[in-house]
Amino acid sequence: MSSEAPVQPTTGLDEIRLMIERGIRPPMMDLMGIDLTEAEEGRVVFTAKPSRRVYNPLGIAHGGFAATMLDSACGLAAKSATRDLSDCVTLELKISYHAPLDESVGEVRAVGTVVSMGRRVAHTRAEILDAGDRLYASATSTLLLAARAPRSNSRSNQG
Repeated sequence: MSSEAPVQPTTGLDEIRLMIERGIRPPMMDLMGIDLTEAEEGRVVFTAKPSRRVYNPLGIAHGGFAATMLDSACGLAAKSATRDLSDCVTLELKISYHAPLDESVGEVRAVGTVVSMGRRVAHTRAEILDAGDRLYASATSTLLLAARAPRSNSRSNQG
């Protein structure tokens, strides 16, 4: 029997990797079928398949679907580069839509990367791409880095 304590994340990347390992998804991600699939320092990847459940009246994925993927990718890209358990709060998000998303596109990925990191502010970018690397939407984001105390197990497991 092991007496080791549960692993406690100490950096943003540790916390993100623990989320992936434990299959933790915030309710918004469940609602839209978005998965966090990859994380390394300064880069994260979310995947999803646009389906009719996220369609707008035009018969394509609502812009909010892409915006959610892009905002999440930008935010967690910044978090993956933090050396402590900082929260990364979106101050500004600029989105460009390049092509319509619908279920015929298949799985897409939102790749978020860090452009620059300061002590209090991060700048990130993200793109939504299909399997053939066709660009559907892109974003740039400015985020506030806010230090926080480590969360208890019960709260961190809620996503």
